[in-house]
Amino acid sequence: MSPPDRVEGEVHAALHAGPAVNAAARASVDASLDARPRLQPRGTGAGPLSRGLAALVAGLVFGLGLSMAQMVDPRKVLAFLDLAGAWDASLLFVLGAAVMVSGAGFALLRRRQAPLLDSAFHPPAASALDAPLVAGSALFGIGWGLAGYCPGPAIASLGFGNAEALWFLPAMLAGMALRRRAG
Repeated sequence: MSPPDRVEGEVHAALHAGPAVNAAARASVDASLDARPRLQPRGTGAGPLSRGLAALVAGLVFGLGLSMAQMVDPRKVLAFLDLAGAWDASLLFVLGAAVMVSGAGFALLRRRQAPLLDSAFHPPAASALDAPLVAGSALFGIGWGLAGYCPGPAIASLGFGNAEALWFLPAMLAGMALRRRAG
């Protein structure tokens, strides 16, 4: 019997064998698959290199998105925030897209027991709406309205050589340091 005829005969015999034989064959295949070496399962943690690369890629994608949305241009942001003047509503589309992407992301996260590169989620410990949070949010909004920058676009705008960002970033870092010292 030639090899193709032999294989065809074995397939024919396997297809027409009883359920017990098929179950035994499946169990044998399952056992051999379980014996194979496997990659580290998702959600069990990852090394610092994996996390660092993931953070780098996420930061690059975020910066690219900010650049494409023109949020690295403080004039564009200030025109969006100027409701009483020449209001530029185009950043509403960016905001709407961000809300949709975030909503989809959070919906997917709720189905997972752990993130891809860590063994558990780490939600913020504090969830109360207190005076320091409200004051910090107001201060952030005032600074954003005056300068046209918030931290992400300010850092991304360095890549474009925006001189304003060179002034804004040290002031932002000084404010962060002051807040840490205040406790």
